[in-house]
Amino acid sequence: MPRTPPARTAAAAPRTAYLVLGMHRSGTSAVTQLLALAGCALPANVMPGDEHNAKGYFEPWKIAVFNDERLRAAGSAWDDPFAYPFRPLPPTQEAAWRQRAVELFDEEFGAAAFPLIKDPRATVLMPLWREVLAERNVAARAVIPVRHPLAVAGSLARRDGFTPAKSVLVWASYMLAAEAYTRDLPRAFTGYDALLADWRAEMGRIEAAHGAPLPALTPESAREVDAFLTPELRHNAGNGAMAELGWAGEIADSVHAWFAAKAAGGDPDPGALDAAAAELARRQAEIGMLVSPAARDLAAARAELAEAERRLAVAQALESALRADMARERQVLEAGWKATARRLEKAMAAMAQINLELDAALSDE
Repeated sequence: MPRTPPARTAAAAPRTAYLVLGMHRSGTSAVTQLLALAGCALPANVMPGDEHNAKGYFEPWKIAVFNDERLRAAGSAWDDPFAYPFRPLPPTQEAAWRQRAVELFDEEFGAAAFPLIKDPRATVLMPLWREVLAERNVAARAVIPVRHPLAVAGSLARRDGFTPAKSVLVWASYMLAAEAYTRDLPRAFTGYDALLADWRAEMGRIEAAHGAPLPALTPESAREVDAFLTPELRHNAGNGAMAELGWAGEIADSVHAWFAAKAAGGDPDPGALDAAAAELARRQAEIGMLVSPAARDLAAARAELAEAERRLAVAQALESALRADMARERQVLEAGWKATARRLEKAMAAMAQINLELDAALSDE
């Protein structure tokens, strides 16, 4: 695991958060590990790896749960293609959510000089999280990994069973959010394949885009990055024709063309993103009332199922512990009973011997 970076001291420079923004399965975990090994501070409670990402997600799972709840509160979900643009709640409610977010930020990062925030859901909730950073007087730098949407779709098909059209549209929504909400920040766009091919070059591009070096990258941590960023992280290729996915593919294709050019060092016309966002808004006006509530309700059902599974796991663990305790108690009782039985047998044998000796004595008389 990455070393824990030192906390900010009174004489140190202002705190600066590194924001890894983008869609699920798009390389955010790889970028986050690189930044963590380069001196940024991971959260206190990190989501472990699983069969879909054995090397780990590096996400603050408590913040991820919070973000899911906040999305549902606005009638959306992490896989809602219309989660962008951000949906503010009434002021009193929004203030309560913001206070919860501030408390979570403090809990997860303490006084870390370079907090590292990576939860894809935060991308579409970035207006809220930027208010949190402002309240804590924390500056921000963004890193936005760029991966072909069909590669993301292949990963989501394996993990969640999503259709390609849905996946690329959700990807486009997240990428539009990542770009729109960071226009006033130092930000770097890094190609996922380029990162795996030559992470040192990409790290240099990140530092140049930010106008600042990464906090701390030692020769030892560089070797750890070499061991982490291996070819097997490239699980899915971006093969196929986006045009076959209808209007969702057309939106995603135009968004990807802009981000691919940006990641390659170009200066593409932002008008292409504006046009894509306008088309997404038009489609939202047509079918959003059908899609977003369904995504929210499904997300709520998933959350209830996850909570039920958690409670079942706790109950099973408790039952297992009770059974183990009962087994130990039974062993203790059986051992005690057997020891008592042996002592009783010896006492009875001794009593029998005494009776024999008494009978013999009485016979002699």
